[in-house]
Parts: sequence; structure tokens; C-alpha cells
Amino acid sequence: MAKSKYKSWPFNEANKLKNRFRQAPTEPVRFETGFGPSGLPHIGTFAEVARTTWVRQAFEFLTQWPTQLIAFSDDMDGLRKVPLNMPRQDMLADNLGKPLCHIPDPFDECESYSAYMNGKLNEFLNRYRFDYTFQSSYEAYRRGDFNEGLAVILQKVDGVKDLILPTMSEAKRENWSPFFPICEKCGRIYSTRVVGYHPQDNTIDYICDREDGLVQCCHHTASTSIFDGRVKVGWKIDWALRWYCYDIGYEMYGKDLIESAKLSGKIVRLMGKQPPSGYFYELFLDEDGRKISKSVGRGLTIDSWTSYAPLESLLYYIFQNPKQAKRLFWGIVPKSVDDYLTGLANYDQLAGTKQPDSTIWHLFHKGADVPAFKTSITFSLINNLISAVGADDIDLILNYLKRYDASIDRYADIVEDLVKKAMNYYRDFILPHKKFRTPSAHEKTILQKLRDSLKAYEGEDETELQTIPFDVARSFEVPPKDLFKMFYEVAMGQERGPRFGTFIRLVGKTKVLNLLDRVIDA
Repeated sequence: MAKSKYKSWPFNEANKLKNRFRQAPTEPVRFETGFGPSGLPHIGTFAEVARTTWVRQAFEFLTQWPTQLIAFSDDMDGLRKVPLNMPRQDMLADNLGKPLCHIPDPFDECESYSAYMNGKLNEFLNRYRFDYTFQSSYEAYRRGDFNEGLAVILQKVDGVKDLILPTMSEAKRENWSPFFPICEKCGRIYSTRVVGYHPQDNTIDYICDREDGLVQCCHHTASTSIFDGRVKVGWKIDWALRWYCYDIGYEMYGKDLIESAKLSGKIVRLMGKQPPSGYFYELFLDEDGRKISKSVGRGLTIDSWTSYAPLESLLYYIFQNPKQAKRLFWGIVPKSVDDYLTGLANYDQLAGTKQPDSTIWHLFHKGADVPAFKTSITFSLINNLISAVGADDIDLILNYLKRYDASIDRYADIVEDLVKKAMNYYRDFILPHKKFRTPSAHEKTILQKLRDSLKAYEGEDETELQTIPFDVARSFEVPPKDLFKMFYEVAMGQERGPRFGTFIRLVGKTKVLNLLDRVIDA
């Protein structure tokens, strides 16, 4: 097939996937994302679904073929440790080693631990209008979705071991099996050990005798069918099993899973099919450079981001270069919003053939719902205005903005939402850190000159206004950057601020003169 003319990374991925097919498939091309319901969905979960959706959209645009996105929850996985941010810690400790779908809900709202987490995942994805099919591992195993693949694995168990065992430490090789039977007596999955394989009737023998100091065992022995949810396979095998049984064409994974993806690909080839196209992404880090963890509640949540900034600004940030590690902390919010607003403002200037390579095209359903936004207003400018005015009054801030740029009436909903979110951001992240200082006598002399020069100027040109502090700095032989830093520290309680000319145009000359009077008289 001809290569796509589009260069953005989702199109590069879509083109790789398209080239797997010699002709149009008769079934929808399936994309998959995975969720481990040991904790609540977080930004990493959101980003994987979003990024996979962008590749899916690009693929549909190139091929016009039907697709499906399966959001798979591995709720048959066992609970290995008690998450620190969960209630009823003792109850969860008593259930260590059991499948998440068989552990009571610590919030007492659903029939199981994983049902609560799965409900939150669905709520999470629905709220942001993702198009997906949710699939529970428990339901898939019980329904028999994986029976065919499980039989193949049992038939080829020696070949699977030949692939897996060399990747394991010597201590773990002896008792390793691709199958994890659920003990019919104690209900645990990590305490069982397979001691016999019977591919002729699709059964295995096991004994419940594994203990590691946390997970208990009951020493029960039995034979069990491998079908219909009586066993599950280890997650590397489970990945290959899903690819095989659901004919997955595309799946992303974090950088930490590159080797696991390669191994799962070898297993699915051993089973008789090709692994999906894949793409690894770098992990999200917190402000201190640590991996975001849902088990300890570390890192931003989507709800908290949307309290301070539009969701699209987060999507814009996530879209950029997935193979570069990204830190998610509150300091990145203003720039992320402004980058998004710039992309939005520039979108309609792109030629039609260039739009599909724009981040905005991918964010808004193949460019179908892109809102208009042609104004000089930015999130940083709004924050600076709120900081200077010191008012918690939306109407007042909007009036200042209208005076600065009357065109905002055409984008009233967007601008008002930005102001509301900027006020939240200002209250929580700027105001607590403001530190006003009193200027020295020499600094007051400089500020007096600045005030007199500003008062004498009668125009409104931003460029001319911007020259005033430079002229003042030159007359006192002070580096301009030092003058600006001093002005913002004594007048606004912060080290940085807006361009001086923009600031005057935004809040008005009278207000800035009053501000200078106040700090000079301090």
C-alpha cells in the first residue's frame, strides 16, 4: 500500500498497521488498551486510551475500515500488596493472593474490589467521550473467550517454558507454570503450584502450597479444567492470549514493558498468529522525577487538572512526543494551556492538507469539532491580571480583558471558562507563594523614575510602553532584567510577570501608577 503523506506520529503508527494487511479485513481492526484494577485509573490510563484513540482515528482516516477499541481490565489478577490509599486495610490484607474480582469492595459500593475499580474506569472513559468496548478479564474467562487459546498454550506448554524460563532467575524457574489455578478451597491464585499437565483432556493438577510471608496457602490438592475461569495465565502469557483470541491489531505499552511485549510476541507466534503492531511510550513522572503510582496515589488526577485548566490542554501536552518522559505537576499547567490555545488559534490558518498533522486535528475527532479562538488572550495573561488586580470577581476580570481585547465576546464561553479555572489556579498555586518585599531606597528612586516616565507618556502603544522601563534601566545603568525582577517582586510578590507594555494595556495606566505609589511609599 502507498505510504501516508502525513507525518505526525499517529499517522506513522497507522501506516505501519495498514501495511500489515494485503486487503481490506472482513472484521473490524481491533485496538487494545490494558488496565490493572488494583488501583484507581489515573493519568497514565487516560493517556494510553487517548493515544491509542489518536492512532485509531488516523487509521480510520487512511483506510476507511471499521475499527474497535477494547479497554481490557485484568480483574482476574491477584492482589499482591495492599494499596496504601485504600480503606479497610486489614480486610484487604486478609485477601492477599485472591483475584481482584473475588475480593470485597473496600468502599462497600460494589460486589467486588475490581467491580468498583472497573466502574470508575468506565465512568472515567465515558466522561471524556472515548469510543471503546469495555472487557472484564473475569467475564472473558468465564464466558470461554480464551478457551481456544488456553488449549493451545497447554498443548505447547514446553515451548512456552522454553521462551519464558531463560528470562527468569534460577530461584523462580523450578515451579514456574503459565497457568495459575484458583484454589477451589481457599480461593487464592498466587498460592497454587501446577504439578501436572493433561493436554488430552485440558486439565492440570495443582497444590496450594506457596507462601511468601504475605500470601497464605491451604495445602489443598486437586485437578481442574483450564477452561471457563478456573485458571488464568500469568500476565505475559495473558497478553499473548488476548492478542491471539481477540485478533488484536494494535497495542501500546510503557517503556518498562518493552521486553515483556517482545516476549509476548514470541509466545503468540508460537501459538500460531502474528503479534499486533506496537508502540512504546515513556512514563509519566511526578515533580520529583518518580514514576506516577496509583497504589500510593502519587501524581495528578484528571479531575484535579480540569479544575485548573481545560481538558484539551492536558490532551495537547500528552500528544507531544510520547517517547519523551513527561513530568506532570502543577507548574506545567499555564504553559500547557497557552500551547493549546496557540495551536487552536493557528489551526484554521493551516492548509487543508496540513491540518491532519496538527495536534488540534487529533484532539477534535479528526478536525470535525474544532472551536474558533482568535484572540490575544492567554492563560498566563489572565493569571497575571488576577495577580495584579487581586480580585476574586469573574465579571471584573472579564471587563479588564474586554478592554484589552474586545474580540473576546465572540469566544465568551471559552474565555469565561479560562477565567474560572485561572482563579482556581491562582488561589491554590500562586497566592500561597506570593512574597512581597520592600524596595531599598535606591530601588525606590528607580521606581519613582519609572512612575514619572509612565505618567508622562500619553499613548497606548504596547511597543512604546515597553521601551519605558528599558530607558529607565539605562539611565541608572541597571540591567533591564534586574529592573523587571525588582518591579515584580515589590509590586506583585513574584519574580516574573507579563511584558510591561502588555501589563499597562491590560490593567490600565492609572492602576499601575497607584501600584507604584503604594510600593514607593512603603
